[in-house]
Amino acid sequence: MRQITDTILMVRPVGFRMNEQTAVNNYFQQKMDSDNINEIATQEFDIFVGKLRSVGVNVIVVDDVPEDDTPDSIFPNNWVSFHENGQVALFPMFAENRRKERRLQYFSDLEDAGYKITDIVDYTIAEEDDIFLEGTGSLILDRQNEKAYCAISPRADEDLLIEFCEDFEFTPVIFNAYQSVEGKRLPIYHTNVIMCIAEDFAVICLDTIDDKKERKNVLKHLKMDGKEIISISEKQMHEFAGNMLQVQGEGGKKYLVMSARAHRSLTEDQLDRIEKHCEILSSEINAIETCGGGSARCMMAEVFLPKA
Repeated sequence: MRQITDTILMVRPVGFRMNEQTAVNNYFQQKMDSDNINEIATQEFDIFVGKLRSVGVNVIVVDDVPEDDTPDSIFPNNWVSFHENGQVALFPMFAENRRKERRLQYFSDLEDAGYKITDIVDYTIAEEDDIFLEGTGSLILDRQNEKAYCAISPRADEDLLIEFCEDFEFTPVIFNAYQSVEGKRLPIYHTNVIMCIAEDFAVICLDTIDDKKERKNVLKHLKMDGKEIISISEKQMHEFAGNMLQVQGEGGKKYLVMSARAHRSLTEDQLDRIEKHCEILSSEINAIETCGGGSARCMMAEVFLPKA
């Protein structure tokens, strides 16, 4: 299976703001004093899309609808994943107002663009039991080696992770990850803020995995699969340096996509090690990161679907 794709689904925001329902366990979110936060976020979004398209990434942009009050719809990777066999997974979401982001119309848009959907695997009934697994926010998929890395949290249930892995034939790599919040070690809400798996390397904040056995097990799997391990600090993780995604542009050229904030946080050595494998593409998304508590990777839902 391919690890990276040249096609991304992105959702243009219409009612972006700080989501009070997600702030209870997303410690990255902060308030911004601005009356036009959605306008600022939309400008950041459009510039980001333009940069991706300028290097040949196929970005399918769909428009949110304003009536439903979906402040986080700019982060579609939490509710859907698209797979090479034509399957689509729909995921259960922690925040009630995020559940409205799941729009089947987007699947019609993809089919209109020439992609084939053979089956929808729907896990959303788990919401009735307050059980959640938030897509490729919770799951870091090593598609090549058929492994799913997951930090257990209020948004990532272990039993549902195992069910997903059985359905999609992934081996689960399960651990706990924490960040320091006002002197306490609290669970990190999404795995994709601490790690990114590219074709030949992995960027990971090992300092968040407090249990030494769990940390050793994660490292064992990454090394077994030949990944060069690029460690980032917890401070860099708070700058969204773990929230990255490798994509493919024109002529098969590879890029590691991240925010400008994440890019600035990296050391010369880290930059050199990444650039051995691919170019870095970064964009300024400060308002989106500050209010949304998510970054560049969260904005991109990878499309691996076959062509019809």
